[in-house]
Amino acid sequence: MEEQAKSKSNVDKLDSNIQLLTIIGEIEGHESLGDRAKTTKYEQILPRLAMVEDNDTIEGLLILLNTVGGDVEAGLAIAEMIASLSKPTVSLVLGGGHSIGVPLAVSSDYSFVVPSATMVIHPVRSNGMFIGVAQSYRNIEKTQDRITGFIAGHSNISQERIETLMLDTSLLVKDVGTMLDGKEAVDEGLIDEVGGIQEALSKLYDLITERRQVKKESETPKEEQ
Repeated sequence: MEEQAKSKSNVDKLDSNIQLLTIIGEIEGHESLGDRAKTTKYEQILPRLAMVEDNDTIEGLLILLNTVGGDVEAGLAIAEMIASLSKPTVSLVLGGGHSIGVPLAVSSDYSFVVPSATMVIHPVRSNGMFIGVAQSYRNIEKTQDRITGFIAGHSNISQERIETLMLDTSLLVKDVGTMLDGKEAVDEGLIDEVGGIQEALSKLYDLITERRQVKKESETPKEEQ
């Protein structure tokens, strides 16, 4: 029993000072998805991120992503929480980082993508009844601006370039937008580097070491002149 409890408690830890966060399947919003769907529930992720920030024994966060996207509000909420952490964060896109998964991927301090991964950038969609009036379109534009603004603010791609990729009609058969593979995502400035788990962990350890050094220097009393 003790062995099982110990194993279960270490599921989300790579080491004693690193927390692991997996963002997989579909980002679930205010409505629950089917039991057979793989989902990431924001109401579970947000408290965990708050605990990461408050726990002095945790020095870094590694985020693994393989998501088709999902609810915009929930995705942005998680992305904003990650971006506001004071501790080093590194993300790694595996498989896919589509739609609202894009701001999640760039919300970390440094981002990686494996060569075979893909990232789809497309316009915001609306489920349910849609009233075809000018106000509805303006609301969608505002939502889209929030997403593109966040991506541009946390990566090396401009907001104008993101919008261009979103509205491309030549790449997706049944949709508007752009699909980027790992290298293309880096070339566009969306992701920092092509790499895998080895590179991601190495970078996270480097950022942790840098933070320790900065903290040590700030706590060292200055010599009197």
